[in-house]
Amino acid sequence: MFKEINISDLEVNPFEAVGKQWMLITAGNSEKCNTMTASWGAMGVIWNKNTATCYVRPQRYTREFIDSEEYFSLSFLPEDSRAALSLCGSVSGRDCDKIKDAGLTALFDCDAPYFAESELILICRKLYKGEIAPEGFIDPAIDGNYAQKDYHYIYIGEIVKALVKLTGDK
Repeated sequence: MFKEINISDLEVNPFEAVGKQWMLITAGNSEKCNTMTASWGAMGVIWNKNTATCYVRPQRYTREFIDSEEYFSLSFLPEDSRAALSLCGSVSGRDCDKIKDAGLTALFDCDAPYFAESELILICRKLYKGEIAPEGFIDPAIDGNYAQKDYHYIYIGEIVKALVKLTGDK
């Protein structure tokens, strides 16, 4: 069971939540959805809106779902879900039902899928999509992250809802 909280009441360290805890970026609908693990992202304010920014490589299957839907979610799972996060980051939903294989339970809000096993969910409405352009790199070492020249797509979403798991729920 989840409780909606005001985004301004959210107490999260984005460096810990995104960079160390990781998150699942999920999009789709009740007929078909997909998720991927991410450890690159940001949270802040742009265009007078509370936003989350995520980065998705062009070959990721989840990108097709993000592109086709108005909403996506960012789900933050507890530490004991590390195996599920690892699986969702290492196999493609094109080849298997990784949500099922990871033992995750999809729920929906604002037509965005998220997971019952999460501690925190951010429901985001897409505002912007762009592609990282290598000619913009000021530090040439950054290009070392792109041996295959598969530059990330950038998605900025307005955080329209924040949900936290009620204490005691599994």
